[in-house]
Amino acid sequence: MTEAVLDIKQWGNNLGVRLPAAVAREAKLHVHQRVRVTVEGDQVIITPVADAALTLAQRLALFDPVRHGGEVMAATPVGAERW
Repeated sequence: MTEAVLDIKQWGNNLGVRLPAAVAREAKLHVHQRVRVTVEGDQVIITPVADAALTLAQRLALFDPVRHGGEVMAATPVGAERW
C-alpha cells in the first residue's frame, strides 16, 4: 500500500491536492482521466470513472490536422522519401 501525507493548496476559488506519481501509479490513474469524488463520513474517496469507448465519428471529430501533422500520406514526397 502506498501512502502519502499531503498539503491542501488554494487553486483559484477551489482547493487542490497533487497526487504523487507512486500513488497515481498504484491507483492506475493517468492524466486527463475522469474521477468521481465522494465524501463518506470524514473520508474523501476518489474513484476512477470508466472511460467510454469512442465511436469512429467521435474519434474523427477530435482529429485536428494542425496538431496531428496533417495528411499522413502525402501525395508527393515532402522530404527524402524514396518511392
